[in-house]
Amino acid sequence: MSGRDLFCPPRRFRRGAALTLVFAGVLVTGAATGSFPEPEAAAPVASARKAAPAPKGAATGHEDVQRAAAEAMADGKSPMEAAERAVSRSGDRWGAVYSEGEYQEFQEALDGRYTGVGLWARRERDGRIEVTKVQPGSPAAAAGIRTGDRLRSVDGERVDGRPVTDVVSLLRGDADDASAGTAVTLGLQRGTRAWTETLHRASLSTDSVTVHRLPGGVTVIRIAAFTKGSGAAVRAALRQAPADAGVVLDLRGNSGGLVTEAVDTASAFLDGGLVATYDVDGAQRALHADPGGDTTRPLVTLVDGGTMSAAEMLTGALQDRGRAVVIGSRTFGKGSIQMPTTLPDGSVAELTVGHYRTPSGHAVDGRGITPDLDAGPEALTRAETVLAGLGDAS
Repeated sequence: MSGRDLFCPPRRFRRGAALTLVFAGVLVTGAATGSFPEPEAAAPVASARKAAPAPKGAATGHEDVQRAAAEAMADGKSPMEAAERAVSRSGDRWGAVYSEGEYQEFQEALDGRYTGVGLWARRERDGRIEVTKVQPGSPAAAAGIRTGDRLRSVDGERVDGRPVTDVVSLLRGDADDASAGTAVTLGLQRGTRAWTETLHRASLSTDSVTVHRLPGGVTVIRIAAFTKGSGAAVRAALRQAPADAGVVLDLRGNSGGLVTEAVDTASAFLDGGLVATYDVDGAQRALHADPGGDTTRPLVTLVDGGTMSAAEMLTGALQDRGRAVVIGSRTFGKGSIQMPTTLPDGSVAELTVGHYRTPSGHAVDGRGITPDLDAGPEALTRAETVLAGLGDAS
């Protein structure tokens, strides 16, 4: 992990099932009615989905897990552990079980919030942990911590040589399910000065959409995840972009999020039409873009092996509809749909109930999306070249 930046993600990612973000926030309403809520409804639905029952067609798998959990509770055993065993036996590749606290944190993440101190960090080649970014207004910023500072310890535990994910877990207090307001003591070093700083974790907001402009005028819109408001942020960036310049939509490393936000983003570049089709236990449905998007501005989408779920759905729509040139490497291939159900102890099981396809009928799950042009680290440079050609052609 040397040289790789990593931001404090929701705790759920440590459980190894980081990919159930696609439709979870909206299917509870959409699957039963055959239609999805408007983008503005995504976050309330995401927050309420834990208590919603699974649709009839999805009942069998969920009932098996609920039965195992109920029997364990009656026997004085852990319902969550019993549910995990049942999910494992089911062979569901993306099935997962979360504690009540973990699932609540997942919901907060979809709303663009997390609990932490506001540090980004990476492990250097020699094993040192270095701060790469400090979020303005965060506890870390208030304490005067700066980019480039060395993080030596967390609550007395040395962090040199440890995986960044372990360091993030310590900062967030995962072992204790630490909440906002809890204290964490950091050992820090800046040059020859070494000191300790006690911070109090806080509920912080993330910026899932960032925008910058290249010297030639190209606007780069990077979406880290589809959280509440992502679509609106993309629309705002387009309004502020120079009218005669192209756009790069950077979805590299985007692990998914709220599908309504991905559809809203598609609507910014399409004039209505199909975004994706999907099935829930065999029943076929479709997602459509709103009319009135910008269909003339040259557009390139960047992807890689970390582009997953809702980000793949958006990529497939723009590629199949001929709206964007896709550059990078093959995407991850997570095109399945999970739905949640609450267990007797308050924990939550998510099980796969269906899959989605791109407008041309391409199945994403296990296959991913092949870019139009292969590129590695030079992807952005290649995007500029392509956009220059597209601009000349127009």
